[in-house]
Amino acid sequence: MDKKLKLAIVTGGASGLGLATTQKLVENKIRTIIIGRNEKNLAGVSDSLGELCNYKVFDLGNLKGIPQLITEIVAEYGQIDILVNNAGINQKKAFTEVTDEDFAQIIQTNLTSVFVLSREVAKAMLTKKSGVIINISSMAAQYGIPYVISYTAAKSAIEGMTKAMAVELSPEGIRVNCVAPGFIATNMSAKALDSDPERKRKVLSRTPMARLGEPEDVAEAILYLSSDAAKYVTGVIIPVDGGNSIGF
Repeated sequence: MDKKLKLAIVTGGASGLGLATTQKLVENKIRTIIIGRNEKNLAGVSDSLGELCNYKVFDLGNLKGIPQLITEIVAEYGQIDILVNNAGINQKKAFTEVTDEDFAQIIQTNLTSVFVLSREVAKAMLTKKSGVIINISSMAAQYGIPYVISYTAAKSAIEGMTKAMAVELSPEGIRVNCVAPGFIATNMSAKALDSDPERKRKVLSRTPMARLGEPEDVAEAILYLSSDAAKYVTGVIIPVDGGNSIGF
């Protein structure tokens, strides 16, 4: 194994934006470990992308297990250079119908697990005084979207956490940034928008570029933020949204 190669971790790296990101990193000769729950999907992606893509089967809801997971990865591969906190779940439900359990589940998966994973990876990065952490936000943190109260709370917190992490970690050589995807053509968004023509019309009408983005658009932004091209960039939230967040 070539220890000179950079090592990236991408959570939820076997589908959607995570898969596009994994492909982009591997294309750029970055050894990438994808983390997820579905071994069949993970193995399929790893096989298709070749020796630079490895995987770990792990449920990020298991917060207590995260420190051991990172210890194992460091022992096996050496220093972690890049962490992409991509894994997340959504829930479409009227505000007054969201239960305490619904809210807690979304917060744990989309926010608490990101905090715990980032904390443990940062410990490893601090030993070398270098590294990049990239969080994934959403248009739900840029403006109000109905029926996604739990998701909105989590993603708004992700943006605040990005800034707080950047201020604390950047003096130690670790850059922390965030990408806020707009409406991207993935299976998840297709399911949401194709079943709701009015919502799709609204999305496109307020997007100046008048189309959905592609997963590769988000992957390119993540690649940039993880590279030396962004060596003086930290604590930013970059919308990759065709202008949706400023559209009228």
